[in-house]
Amino acid sequence: MTGFANLADGGAQLVAAVSDVASALRDPLLLAIIPNGVPVAEPLADALSLPLAGAGLDREDDPRVTEVPDVVGRDVIVVDDGVETGTASRLVGAALRSGGAARVVLAVPVCPRQAEAGLSTVYDEIVAIDRPLARRDLRWHYADFDTIDEAEARRRLDAR
Repeated sequence: MTGFANLADGGAQLVAAVSDVASALRDPLLLAIIPNGVPVAEPLADALSLPLAGAGLDREDDPRVTEVPDVVGRDVIVVDDGVETGTASRLVGAALRSGGAARVVLAVPVCPRQAEAGLSTVYDEIVAIDRPLARRDLRWHYADFDTIDEAEARRRLDAR
């Protein structure tokens, strides 16, 4: 069983829930984790008329955040294709906290409950459509796990 047709559908299904959260935020910024957070964030940015930026990660042996925009005093909604282990989301959330973000929300189509517990120490709120008990490969949740590479993600962000 899959819950989402593709990454864009995952974002489209998040619109209503993120809209409720965003209405309580001050000047919210959508921050997509590059690369696969971008196709999830695009429907949210379009439907909610929110600015969209990207967060880069070095996903090698020692994963770390390589870039985040200036977020001092801003409310930020971090978007990705979902959570498996929570490493990327945890790193980006921590970078935003050290960067002075006022409020940090994670919005993902899929977040296993076991990962959510650890992420709740970094994020003020976690918005997810599917909260399975156990972690599975994200591909399992999508009929077409239409991932993109970093170059395509950056091209899409630059075109906005």
